[in-house]
Amino acid sequence: MASTNILTARARTDADDRLIEAEEPLASFHLRAGGELPGPIVTPALLELVRKARQSGRRISRAIRAQDSTEQITAWAEVVPGKAGTIINISTWKAEGIPIPDAEGEEYQRLALVRHLAGLSARLGPQQELLTVDWNAPDLQSLGEAMMAGVGQPWTDFAVPEGNGHRQPMHWRLLDGVKVAVADSPREWAVQLVPLGRGEPGSDGFELYLVPNKPLPEVARGHAQKPERAAGIGRDIAPVLRQPVSRIIANSETIRTQLAGPLADEYSAYAADIASAGEHLLALIDDLTTLEMVEDEEFAPAPDKIDLADVARRASGILGVRARDRGIILNAPGEDESVPAIGEFRRTLQVLLNLVGNAIRYSPEGGQVWISVEKANARARVTVGDEGEGLSTDEQAKVFAKFERLGRSGDGGSGLGLYISRRLAEAMGGNLTVESAKGKGARFTLEIPSDPEG
Repeated sequence: MASTNILTARARTDADDRLIEAEEPLASFHLRAGGELPGPIVTPALLELVRKARQSGRRISRAIRAQDSTEQITAWAEVVPGKAGTIINISTWKAEGIPIPDAEGEEYQRLALVRHLAGLSARLGPQQELLTVDWNAPDLQSLGEAMMAGVGQPWTDFAVPEGNGHRQPMHWRLLDGVKVAVADSPREWAVQLVPLGRGEPGSDGFELYLVPNKPLPEVARGHAQKPERAAGIGRDIAPVLRQPVSRIIANSETIRTQLAGPLADEYSAYAADIASAGEHLLALIDDLTTLEMVEDEEFAPAPDKIDLADVARRASGILGVRARDRGIILNAPGEDESVPAIGEFRRTLQVLLNLVGNAIRYSPEGGQVWISVEKANARARVTVGDEGEGLSTDEQAKVFAKFERLGRSGDGGSGLGLYISRRLAEAMGGNLTVESAKGKGARFTLEIPSDPEG
């Protein structure tokens, strides 16, 4: 049974925000949470309060929440800044044992397992339309690429529920748990749909997961079909890293959105920081995986017949939310524009997502980004222009180099995006170039072979 104690404690910190003195019960809680006396403050909410008081020079007080391995506490903390550090007054200290997980907690654990086992995951809109797709199962490669090419369509157009002839998409509750047929996979796959939205379930869309009934046999992964090669991040390390990082992101998002229960604002902010760091790490893993692929002598993109204008519109649609968040206007090719070309759809989209994403990132808020297409002789071209700071002649000479970030720091980039994009363009028989000047923005042009029959 939970117990409640109302106690008062005083503590003192130095100029480096280290806890140098503390009375009970704060002292015991600090030590149980992994801290030392004297030592750094290990309770995030209290540390934030101390920093704000010291930096502002003003007395600050508010409620704080925290938990260690045995109990969770709420208290009222008042921090008084001094010449060297601060004085902390704790009142209304309430401690209770960590509750036994309820049904909601069990559901949370179940979803964590589903995310861990899934071979394919996708984010869906409110009408179950595809927004983004990712997969790590080799036998879902064709399905994943088809879904990527079909962004905006219902997911059931690609993974058809077995024994179901009804018009799709059906209500999500009727599709949660059904089996789907995947042509190129020897395994059976079950659907898991997670509705998003605090009001009506699914009002903010859904998370889609395909979970297999058994592991993929080693021979099916190609280990017995290709000569043994040195270990690389793409073949061996990336799948091991991607799953736990994805779980960290998913769990952090669950905490941030308070799906598992109410939480103090500062802890939601910490969870958002964890999720953001996880997404940067996952992006780096993906970049290193793609880097290994494009530098492989056997790499050869599929010569698909594509519409370069359509790919440009899709890239604009996928990144539209990011642009709106910064007040940037995306000017994409019109629906009546068409530039037939030869190039792998997924790789062409990958290049354009990188170019448009960079243009949004480095354009000033409230600016514009232009995406234009044209056909010139036997070449199809798409150009992405922005209103950013632009590049000097020296920077233009280095911008496509591996790991080159032109002195930028703190933006989460790996310095591989443009290098990989140019390698992909060259592998498709094309090129990626830049025109720019300091203070006048930049124009990146992807050129690939045009479709002679288009």
